[in-house]
Amino acid sequence: MKQTNQFSTDHQAKTSLKLTSYEKGVLVGEGFITAGIIVLLYYATYQIFRILVNAFPTFFEDFWFFGDLFIEMKDQSLFEVNPFVYIFLLLLAIIAIVWRLRRRYRNYEIRHIISELHYIAQGNFEYRIPPSKDSDLQEFIDSIHVLVDSTIAAMEEERRLEQIKDELITNVSHDIRTPLTSVIGYLGLVEQDRYHSIEEARGYVHTAYKKARQMKTLVDDLFEYTTVRQTDTPLNLITFDMVQLLEQLAIDFQIEAEEKGMDIEIHSSKERLMMEGDSEKLVRVFNNLLTNALKYGKGGKKIAIDIEQTKENHVQIAIKNDGEPIPDEALDQLFERFYRAETSRSQESASTGLGLAIAKGIVELHSGTITAETNNEWTKFIIDLPLKAKVSKG
Repeated sequence: MKQTNQFSTDHQAKTSLKLTSYEKGVLVGEGFITAGIIVLLYYATYQIFRILVNAFPTFFEDFWFFGDLFIEMKDQSLFEVNPFVYIFLLLLAIIAIVWRLRRRYRNYEIRHIISELHYIAQGNFEYRIPPSKDSDLQEFIDSIHVLVDSTIAAMEEERRLEQIKDELITNVSHDIRTPLTSVIGYLGLVEQDRYHSIEEARGYVHTAYKKARQMKTLVDDLFEYTTVRQTDTPLNLITFDMVQLLEQLAIDFQIEAEEKGMDIEIHSSKERLMMEGDSEKLVRVFNNLLTNALKYGKGGKKIAIDIEQTKENHVQIAIKNDGEPIPDEALDQLFERFYRAETSRSQESASTGLGLAIAKGIVELHSGTITAETNNEWTKFIIDLPLKAKVSKG
């Protein structure tokens, strides 16, 4: 670790956009060489110009207002020229030298940037290239930083997805292993004739059957979860009445609600509310939410379904119950796969923990949102969906 830190320090000292002593020496030397070349060029140009003036004096005498100046140059050496010419040539020389050195300095900056790119490519993504005074180079450096940040974000997302995959495998293994162990155990008792009566054997087989059904439910939910999480999952879009759909669902759950001492009420701002969507998948969403309300709304007496059309041509559906509130720390995790509000992962309830994750996936396929709120009065799940589907028909 110390070796890496030392390399990082040495790299920053070496590749800072400040010039090294060697580079400064090269610039100074190149400045002198450029100045010498310009002097020789001026001298050669002046001698050629004098020859031309002597050869064609009439032409240069009538050359605008510089005629007299050109005629004087016939018999003058370079050091006897009018001071105005010296000033003009000096300015040209300075411009040429600055331009030449600026190009050299820019080349050094580019070399520094390339060197630091190699350093970043070795895995030092937290490193940042020092700023440049050149606006074009600074824009290039900023683009590099954006690219590096995007790469880091992509790597983090890849690690997150890998972690989710590992957790998914772990949770599936756990939830399948428990009922599978029971199935093997009870069927083993039957296989080994370790029962006292036909009724007892049937009890073992019945228990094994229920555990096998739990495993099938988990596999089905897992398949549906992976399907709805894919953004290109096709939807069978039809136009239907959302109010009528929810009224029918309320009737289907009424007997189960009465058994738990609860009542289901529907409140809608309109008698009919036509919308476009995959009604079968949306039924799964509301089934999951109503099932959760009945299963976890302990102590509650009422389940209310509120339907309202918003100004944005959306429909907002709130499914709420007056049972025990959900802990605040659990709200943000409710829609994660395999999450249960209870700390126990008991199979008693035959819950896979995928219901709300599936519901969220289906809602998002419809370009909608689903959120949860809780207080001392209500635990509420709010679904917002566009009346006109924003997805392509599958």
